[in-house]
Amino acid sequence: MDIPQMTLVSWLVVGAIAGFLASLIMGAREGLVMMVVLGIVGAVVGGWLAADVFKIANVTGINTTSVIVAAVGAVIVIFVVGLLGGRRSTRFGWGH
Repeated sequence: MDIPQMTLVSWLVVGAIAGFLASLIMGAREGLVMMVVLGIVGAVVGGWLAADVFKIANVTGINTTSVIVAAVGAVIVIFVVGLLGGRRSTRFGWGH
């Protein structure tokens, strides 16, 4: 997998925005650090899907496309973690 070349600041900014958006969409209740981590992991997942699967260009840097791709990736990550988490899925606002 070829991860786009982004600076640390870009990863953090896009990760924070994407993690925040994904948390809102999925009803997750996470702190700032976890939102950034989810956003960065989501950026990797979304970036791979965008570049290799959907052939979407320009998913580097701080721009609308990158934020949307990262947010979609973060939503996927939150969903998968919720599925695998069992009882811990209530942490993400699901379950009992």
